[in-house]
Formats: sequence, C-alpha cells, structure tokens
Amino acid sequence: MQDFTFQCPTKIIFGRNTENQVGKEVKKYGSRILLHYGGGSIKRTGLYDRIIKSLKAEGIEVMELSGVKPNPRLSMVHEGIKICRENKINFILAVGGGSAIDSAKAIALGVPYDGDVWDFYVGKAKPRKVLPLGVVLTLPATGSEASASSVITNEDGWYKKGLGSDLNRPKFSIMNPELTFTLPAFQTFSGISDIMAHVQERYFTNTKHVELTDRLSEATLKTVINNAKILLNDPKNYDARAEIMWAGTIAHNGLLGTGREEDWASHRIEHELSGIYDVTHGAGLAVVFPAWMKYVYKHDVERFAKYAVRVWDVEPDFDNIENTVLEGIRRYQSFLKSVGLPTTLKELNVPYDRFDEMAEKCTQFGPVGGFIKVHKEDVINILNIAR
Repeated sequence: MQDFTFQCPTKIIFGRNTENQVGKEVKKYGSRILLHYGGGSIKRTGLYDRIIKSLKAEGIEVMELSGVKPNPRLSMVHEGIKICRENKINFILAVGGGSAIDSAKAIALGVPYDGDVWDFYVGKAKPRKVLPLGVVLTLPATGSEASASSVITNEDGWYKKGLGSDLNRPKFSIMNPELTFTLPAFQTFSGISDIMAHVQERYFTNTKHVELTDRLSEATLKTVINNAKILLNDPKNYDARAEIMWAGTIAHNGLLGTGREEDWASHRIEHELSGIYDVTHGAGLAVVFPAWMKYVYKHDVERFAKYAVRVWDVEPDFDNIENTVLEGIRRYQSFLKSVGLPTTLKELNVPYDRFDEMAEKCTQFGPVGGFIKVHKEDVINILNIAR
C-alpha cells in the first residue's frame, strides 16, 4: 500500500425531502447566489419551486444560469463567471447531475482568477481560490457531488479535459433518491455505467497489498449490479435508488483510491468520444472500458481473474486462467447490454474515420493510464476493438 492523505470535507445530507434544507445550508456561506442547472426537468418535477421557496425563506438573493448541456461547455462557464463578477455572487448552487456540477465548479474556480479558467484544465495554472459551492443532486453518475474533479469541453477544437483539485469539493451535497424516480432508463443506466467505471479505474492497479480497498471496490460494484437489476423492473424502488446514489458518491470521492495507483485511461479515451461526438459519458464508457480490458488484461491476469470471480461470480478455470478473465469481461458486457447500453462504437453511431485525431488528442501530453501506459497507437487499437 502507498502512503496517502485522504480528506473529503463535503457534507452529505441524504434522504427524503432533504432538498427543503437547501436554504439553511446555503445561508452558512452566502446571501447572493448563482443557481446553475440544466433544462426544464427540475421545473416540471416541482424541484425548482421547492428550492426557490427554501432559498427565499432565508432571504437569499438568486441569480440564475440554466441550460447546461451534457459534456458542459466552456462558453457557458465563461458566461457564469461574468454573471458572478457583475453581481458580486458569493455562492454557487448546482442543481442536477455531473454536467451542472462540473460547470458550476469551473465557474467557482474562474471567478477569482485573472486569466482564462481553461488554463487550469490544460495545466497552465493551478487554482488557488474558489467560490464556495453546494449541490442538489438529481442524477447519480459522475460522483461530482463530493469529488475533487471537474470535466469541461472547449468548443474551440472540441477538447474535453478534466481537472483535479480539492478546491473543487462542494461544501455540501443534498441527495434525495426520490429525485431520481423520473429519470429516463437510459440516463439511469448510463449513470450506473459511469459509477462502475469509477470503481474499476481504481481497482485495476499495480499496487500490491491493498486488500481493504479491493474488497470495498468489489462490494461497491456488486451492490451497483444487484440494485441495477432491481431498477430494471421497479424504477421507483426507493431502496435500490438509494443504494445506487450512495454508491455513486463512494465510487468517486477518493476513498476507494486510497493507498493505490489508479488508471483512468478508459476515461481519457472516452472523453474524446464525448468531446467530439457528444456521446453520453456513461454510454461511451460502456463501449470503451470492456475494449480496454481486452487489450490490457495480460499485464496482470491474476487481478483480472480476481475481478471475474469476486464481482461476476465466474467459476475459476485453474487449467486456463485466461478463460476466467475473458468470461468476466463477457459477463460485464452482457450486464451492460441487459440494461440497454451500447457496447460497440457502431451502436453509438460513431464513425471510424477520426480514430487518429482522438488518439492524438488523448495522448497530446504523453501516454495515459497508470495500470499500463497507453500510447497513441494503443488508443487506436482499443478503439478498433470497440468497433
């Protein structure tokens, strides 16, 4: 196990009707806020009205910036920064899933910075200050409600880049599983794919003697798999929604990565898919991650066999361990298909003529991945496996 420092200061407020507490939580940090969200779903469900009522009850002034798109855009971040500066905003409240939260994080970082916030995402500068941020989560997927990460797409060249900084962690996150009841099935299960990928990016490691986080990761994956199957037939099952929502936070708040090297090659490759083609991130990961597994498993056959046995209940083949590995990957893909997700680029309607461009962008700062270094030609090979 590696040495580590772990701190996740985000306050989690979990359960039914917890969105009604948002005004009291915001009041601890600011009185002039930017409410940042996506489309009209929070208004159709009545969530918007409940949040506004709670904020107004605490005398909080509200400016709004709506219209966040999946794979959130840098242009909207710039717009949010401008609004915050002109109106002396002192707190940002993100309502939605990872896109709204990541966009809000970027705005919060950009307000006190003299340069272009994109500098942080391409490594030209490191953030030093940030506006405080809170979250009302409506879509479990990215784990952004308690993570140190934010991912933004720059329309100038369609670059999608991530930034990790503890300044990104929200002050609080309100999580009511009932708010996910109205999610379309595709969004629900794309989110579940993303949650699983966050765990697997940490599980496939070269670090030895990490039994505790191995077991925590395996348990998180099995919990997600089991409850996803429940949601297939009972999408308003509160307990299953609660398990998925909490798993999404645990998967990406940093706990499962403590003391171990992480990978993240699959995420970096998928960012090129969603950056260029606006693919839903979790759906893209459902295609890329199994392809990555097929490409790299020989680097540590024993770890992949352990994954197959402990997560997917594969009967170990002691005469040919590779059969165990490949059956585990097959069951992973079979699960993804069973919940209605694509497992090939063809199903995503992604053409094959820009692999070189995607691989070049993915590795422009050097090879990606911690488990095994993935170079430009490797990215192309993985994309070809995913066809």
